Amino acid sequence: MTLLRDEDLAAAFDHASRSYDTLVAANPGYHAHLRRSVRRIGLPGRGHGLRLLDLGCGTGASTAALRSLLPAAEVTAVDASAGMLGRAAAKPWADGVTFVHAPAERLTEAGVNGPFDAVFAAYVLRNVTDADAVLAVVRDLLRPGGRLCVHEYTLSGRQVDRAVWTLVCRGVVQPVATLLGDGLLYRYLWRSVVEFDTAGRFAHRLDTAGFDHVRVLPLPGWQTGIAHTFVARRPHEPGEEG
Repeated sequence: MTLLRDEDLAAAFDHASRSYDTLVAANPGYHAHLRRSVRRIGLPGRGHGLRLLDLGCGTGASTAALRSLLPAAEVTAVDASAGMLGRAAAKPWADGVTFVHAPAERLTEAGVNGPFDAVFAAYVLRNVTDADAVLAVVRDLLRPGGRLCVHEYTLSGRQVDRAVWTLVCRGVVQPVATLLGDGLLYRYLWRSVVEFDTAGRFAHRLDTAGFDHVRVLPLPGWQTGIAHTFVARRPHEPGEEG
């Protein structure tokens, strides 16, 4: 699947950070869908006393979704793209948000330490070299009973959903991105979705990675069958309370 090497992919995201917010703003439901996924985590109240990891924060849309619904929580937002992270960090944030530049595979090396009450991973796991390795890191960073929420383009497996995704990408997203100088990245992103797990396969991946209570929830609108929320939990080990 890799059209871009890891370092080239990071550089492509750095370049695309200039116009990323403009492109996602044109995606109907983009921010509302992120907030919907945050609600699906099922965390209580306004997040008082909770530590959250925003894995692959990009320019901060996922961070904003977490803060809008859980404003009292402490959020650590991480991204491998310095350009994306710089755009996110430059936005106005209330106290309690920390930004860290690190690949998802090397969080602990960058000083990202648990335990976290929840990890929110939006549009990131299909862009890493080894999704299983990242899930193992995430599991270790969660407290027992902590929750993982993955918000991702994962096709249902139906041909019609793949066709809609291809039509939107080739007919709308890629032409605009090409005009902005980011055509290669968005061609990669189209392919990253069609070659990644289907929703069912990704749910099985979470189960194999040691998570339980795995749920697969569709997102509405044109992304039905194209994007899903996955909610799972790090189980308690024998003898652990909770």
